[in-house]
Amino acid sequence: MDQKVIYGVLILLIVIAGVGGYYAGLQQIPPTEGATTTITETKTITTTKTITQTGTPTTTTQPPEYVTEELTIGTTDKVTDLDPANAYDFFTWEILNNVMDGLVQYEPGTDHLVPALAKDWEVKEDGKVWIFHLRKDAKFCDGTPVTAHDVVRSINRVFTIQGDPSWLVTEFVEDVTALDDYTVQFTLSKPVSYFLALLATPPYFPVHPNYPDANISSDATWGGAGHYCITEFKRDQYIVLEANPYYYGDHPKTHKIVVRFYKDASTLRLAFENKEVDIAWRTLRPTDYQDLKNNPDYKLIEIPSSYIRYLVINVQMEPTNNKLVRQAIAAAIDRQELAEVVFLGTMEPLYSLVPKGLWSHIDIFQEKYGDGNISLAKQLLSQAGYNENNKLHLELWYTPTHYGDTEADLAQVIKEQLENTGVIEVTIKSSEWSTYISQLRQGQMMISLLGWYPDYIDPDNFLYPFLHSKANSWTGTGYANSEVDQLLEEAAVKIDQVERAQMYQQVQNILADDCPEIPILQGRLIVVTYKSVDGVKIGPVMLMPYWTLYSTGS
Repeated sequence: MDQKVIYGVLILLIVIAGVGGYYAGLQQIPPTEGATTTITETKTITTTKTITQTGTPTTTTQPPEYVTEELTIGTTDKVTDLDPANAYDFFTWEILNNVMDGLVQYEPGTDHLVPALAKDWEVKEDGKVWIFHLRKDAKFCDGTPVTAHDVVRSINRVFTIQGDPSWLVTEFVEDVTALDDYTVQFTLSKPVSYFLALLATPPYFPVHPNYPDANISSDATWGGAGHYCITEFKRDQYIVLEANPYYYGDHPKTHKIVVRFYKDASTLRLAFENKEVDIAWRTLRPTDYQDLKNNPDYKLIEIPSSYIRYLVINVQMEPTNNKLVRQAIAAAIDRQELAEVVFLGTMEPLYSLVPKGLWSHIDIFQEKYGDGNISLAKQLLSQAGYNENNKLHLELWYTPTHYGDTEADLAQVIKEQLENTGVIEVTIKSSEWSTYISQLRQGQMMISLLGWYPDYIDPDNFLYPFLHSKANSWTGTGYANSEVDQLLEEAAVKIDQVERAQMYQQVQNILADDCPEIPILQGRLIVVTYKSVDGVKIGPVMLMPYWTLYSTGS
């Protein structure tokens, strides 16, 4: 999408330098009081729903000419809630980003934020007040115009529902008001340097008026004012998206996108090789990628990422409420073995929740515990009162398909590493993703395996959601530390990156001591397509924009 951006005094480049090749050379410009940034740019809730259009498309005088009529994407992932007030997982956010637009959005394949539903904005009172001027030609899939009142109502839903991602709004927004039909004002509880990046997350997306004010609509297909409309959805089987005929910007290159959900990597690979899907996306096995990259009919696209894997530990449940136990687990984990044996080098060891390459990262777990340090683990367990005659019994949970077929292997190798102490006995348990996240929220699991894709590219997003006591309820750790809360709150409002980095490094030191989460791996994302497929543009937020995809037919 070709868009010319004219920067005024204000514009915040939210994404900070550092993560892989994506983050080199980026900068952050602080807001100025009174400055104006002007940017010019060229259901019924059922398992299956068909959108009925009530208006007449007016975005073009002639029907759009699509490069491709239909493409099919295959995934082993699942959709949780088609409601941005409650959805807080990678793949559901990908769907929402394709059927809804925010006030701003990422230019495909980049970390650059550009106008979307907002054509320009003003920042006042040292960054505490943001006023957005909306475009007047944006419409939902049934032709209903998008107004400032839709923005206000959607934000108020997030406050009311208090779903998992609500902290992205409630921790920052004090009030939101429609100044007129096409002007909306956000008053923040405190200025933050990355507010535009927050606006690009689904909890801020205006939703169709059919979404109820106070209830979650998990199977809703009304969507928002994005590039695509949901025309069919059969949970855990498929979702069909068709181009929004009222979309205000450039129409998608492909008219219809079908996403099919597969139970495991084997069935996904078979479907891909049988040409049932054009794109295999999240997740095949490492051995599958090795095999497929040698086939001249396929393209294998590797995407540098800040995707991380980690252990979540319930600090309220016995025996993991003992910090010495959590520290012993951290010492016993051998990350290099996990990367090589389970993932065949497609992931690498990680020693902090802040990924390598992002400013403020320190290898704090390596400094404090080493890797596979069995002698230290046994020493810590002894201090906690455990030995070979009084063994520590742990439960380790994983979900079998959400992160790919390697998850069972990952859990098994971690079990073996912990049991190498001779003092720990591990019972492995599993549940499917929808059940898994429910158990997680309710604090029912002792130790669980999770992964994280960033909401916005800043160290804050790798620490605040996990460690701040008002934001981490979704993790089920029960962790609260007032010093950590204060450091995270102060770092969020600082402009100077050096000061912020020092605070985030303090937080990482506390994390390594308290161990409510233990980082283990950082990985790359891999997409496999047929040679004829083009337009894969996945940026640092790691969500695939479907509107850039197309096939050359050759």
